[in-house]
Amino acid sequence: MTDPLGWISEALTKWEAQGLRRRLTARSGPQDGGLLALSGKSYINFGSNDYLGLAAECLSESVRDALAKCGWGAGSSPLITGRGELHAALERALARFEGTEAALLFTSGYAANVGAITALVGPGDLIFSDAKNHASIIDGCRLSGAAIHKYPHCDVAGLRTALQQQGPAARRRLIVTDTLFSMDGDLAPLADITELAAEYDAMLMIDEAHATGVFGAQGRGVAEHLQVEQGVHIRVGTLSKALGSHGGFVTGSQALIDWLTNRARAYVFSTAAPEALAAAGLASLEYVRDEPHRRQQLLAASASLRRALIERGYRIGATQSQIIPIYIGAAERAMQAAQTLRDAGLWVPGIRPPSVPEGESLLRISLSYAHTPAMIEQLLAELSRVL
Repeated sequence: MTDPLGWISEALTKWEAQGLRRRLTARSGPQDGGLLALSGKSYINFGSNDYLGLAAECLSESVRDALAKCGWGAGSSPLITGRGELHAALERALARFEGTEAALLFTSGYAANVGAITALVGPGDLIFSDAKNHASIIDGCRLSGAAIHKYPHCDVAGLRTALQQQGPAARRRLIVTDTLFSMDGDLAPLADITELAAEYDAMLMIDEAHATGVFGAQGRGVAEHLQVEQGVHIRVGTLSKALGSHGGFVTGSQALIDWLTNRARAYVFSTAAPEALAAAGLASLEYVRDEPHRRQQLLAASASLRRALIERGYRIGATQSQIIPIYIGAAERAMQAAQTLRDAGLWVPGIRPPSVPEGESLLRISLSYAHTPAMIEQLLAELSRVL
């Protein structure tokens, strides 16, 4: 008898030869923005999205207290019995934080993007999506059934041309973009995009996943940083990066949130997240409000590291953030460099297709408030040796 799954082994072998196969690891101890323990070895961690250094310890007491009151599992979807008082309190706090009328919690940022897009557009509609948007946005676009125009990365002129030529025939138009791109570290040109959305009567949805807590005077993200919040209709964020917890959210008008509550399948048909996670989210918002020095110090350290890398001749592209790529090119070379750094005690992930396009494999440096100057100096020294 033939094995109907035999093709999988062949495909994995091919991926292995191309340097594209991934393998799971398991860390021990807490996920820390500065340190990481894997298989009995400790690393300086430049792979975490724990940008404000909150994940390891800062939120634990709030979670323990909530567990004593609420237990763990939510038991059902939010519309049945899964939504608790802490869920509701976090949604109100997120709306206040974002300066919007309402907010809705999702089980992840991925679910928030897929749920929002598929609820807002469908057949007969047209989506304008940045070429380097996150996979969750791409999948939401595909699942919606709407026509999709992928405009070149951060290309305002290309977006305008597409809106002019294709937009008028669509029932609804949705522009969707990351604000801080997770691999390249650059910022979307939101000032121009908000103007285009208004001019062409398009809904504008932004994903602030990597910017929430980091950018803006109050930590709301790139839209606040660029002072264009009033031109944004749908804001997506996550609790799992700078906010140190887990889950995603959408904020906007009350009408938008009421619509998503009824029509976002990723919300309606998912069991609610444990209520203790909402307690962690509430605590993290307090840290963002009360300790702005975390994001200020992070952005200052990021700017200093970017300057140092440029002075040493590394290609880091247009990054303006705490996410700093070093472009390598071939997947095999990127993974070899990552392994050599790992042997030296530095966890700097190598990123390869399909996370990035062919020929654009890179080392992704992710800075955290938890990194000390000595850690960053060690990174620079090892990069000089490896590259």
